[in-house]
Amino acid sequence: MSWWGKVVGGAFGFMMGGPLGAVLGAALGNYFDGGLDGLSLDDSLGLGATERVQSVFFTTTFALMGYVAKSDGRVTKDEIAMAEQVMQQMRLTSQQRTVAMNLFNEGKKDSFPVHEILAQFKRECFRRRNLIQMFLEIIIATAFADGRLDSREQALLESIARDLGYSAADFNALLSRLSGQAHFANEESSADNIQAAYELLGVSTNCTDVELKKAYRKQMNQHHPDKLVAKGLPEEMIDIATQKTQSIKAAYDLLKAQRK
Repeated sequence: MSWWGKVVGGAFGFMMGGPLGAVLGAALGNYFDGGLDGLSLDDSLGLGATERVQSVFFTTTFALMGYVAKSDGRVTKDEIAMAEQVMQQMRLTSQQRTVAMNLFNEGKKDSFPVHEILAQFKRECFRRRNLIQMFLEIIIATAFADGRLDSREQALLESIARDLGYSAADFNALLSRLSGQAHFANEESSADNIQAAYELLGVSTNCTDVELKKAYRKQMNQHHPDKLVAKGLPEEMIDIATQKTQSIKAAYDLLKAQRK
């Protein structure tokens, strides 16, 4: 049974407990007659189990998207559209979309325990660094959804990254790569697009061919869809990872051709 089947099948107890369990419980409550009190406990999936991590990733992603969207005082249409775009890429069922939006709304609440949520998310991911990075990339994209990143949003993202174990230098490098990805167009060879390709791969314009290839292989390894799913990325998010690897490959191919 998939992670989602475990959730809606009533085996809620295994999921996570703690603040993440409370948030998911609030988002799921309407699907169970009489609430969540009667749900059975299932201890078969311990810390680090793939299905458990998948449920944690889904829960944390949509709740934090809501939290970040609300951070500047109001949720814009662009930020809502970003959440809906992720849902569309995931090809969620109507039931899953409802729960995802409920999680988004939970994250918007003033009482949302963000630091406790992130601490539990990091613990549940069980040292899966690439998975944590994929989560952070989705959250940063939410902040970029309206086309700008104001100082309050950046400070919030820095705080989230810090809670997940990122240094300031690591966060800034990731932010630069994501900015490059946002501005990279696969089929253009303009000066701006070439610069965006370098930023996407995380290298400088004067890097050697060997350094360029090394950066490309590193990015492809970090975003490989099958590897991420095996580590706990929900299967529904495989298209998101696939699109990232396609952009990485296109950027590398462009730079190789440009250097020749």
